[in-house]
Amino acid sequence: MKIDINKLAEHFAQTSFQVEQVSRYSQEPGRFCNGYTEAFPGFVFPLRGEAEFVFNGTPYLLTPGNVVHGGANMKLDRKVIGNDRWEYLLIHYRLCIPEPPSFSLQKTHFQLSPGQSPRLMELLKLLWRLSRQPGGITAFQTETLFRRVLEELFICVRNQSNDGDQALFEQISNYIHEHYMDALTVRALAEQNDINENRLFYVFKKYTGMGPGNYLMAYRLNQAKDSLLASDAPIGEVATCVGYADALYFSRLFRKQFGVSPGEFRIKLRNNPYGFQDGSIHI
Repeated sequence: MKIDINKLAEHFAQTSFQVEQVSRYSQEPGRFCNGYTEAFPGFVFPLRGEAEFVFNGTPYLLTPGNVVHGGANMKLDRKVIGNDRWEYLLIHYRLCIPEPPSFSLQKTHFQLSPGQSPRLMELLKLLWRLSRQPGGITAFQTETLFRRVLEELFICVRNQSNDGDQALFEQISNYIHEHYMDALTVRALAEQNDINENRLFYVFKKYTGMGPGNYLMAYRLNQAKDSLLASDAPIGEVATCVGYADALYFSRLFRKQFGVSPGEFRIKLRNNPYGFQDGSIHI
């Protein structure tokens, strides 16, 4: 079944639920189990290997990077595929109030493709550890962490889809606007958003005509122009404020972009604010 990730997230936001059980399983190649049912709906998060899960006759191929949801009391056939051990985390949850009549998680099975997200894996490992510990505070933390797992799952699925291109661009570009003065790199931006660098480049090229590295540089240099005109701070201080620790490197980038050094730009524009032409890229 194809699922709309935004509608699914909205459904979870409006539905009261709680974790029923978190289990980790490991099975040898060739193992299979038929006719298995569960009293609660749940998510299967593959950790290693490959398997086929068949919910009410609908097959799903499960590998790391794919997640499947099964409804309650559904006929489930399982088979380990290939020569590797099959490992997965199974999270069952209980719905605490009746669901809206338009959609029921209790009766729905579907697959999601978040890709291989290191952050999602870390959250799942932490959820597994917390779920094994007793105590009321730990139980509360387990419930909270399960919601973080779902949030990360939904974001990763959205980011992997073409429909999420604009949302992904806005999310990352807004982050750049707020943190341009920090030591940002293209790799770090990609990892932070659980995507690879090629996808990050594709999304920025699609919406800006330039890669994420050039976008970051252009935004920093435009901020530097404002700083140069707003104060008499030394060039090195301006460079640091826009994310460049090396003032000489900053000056070379500035001259290449605008045709003059930062110092010359400040003097010329202050002396003749309407006569200076530059090749800036305004973002």
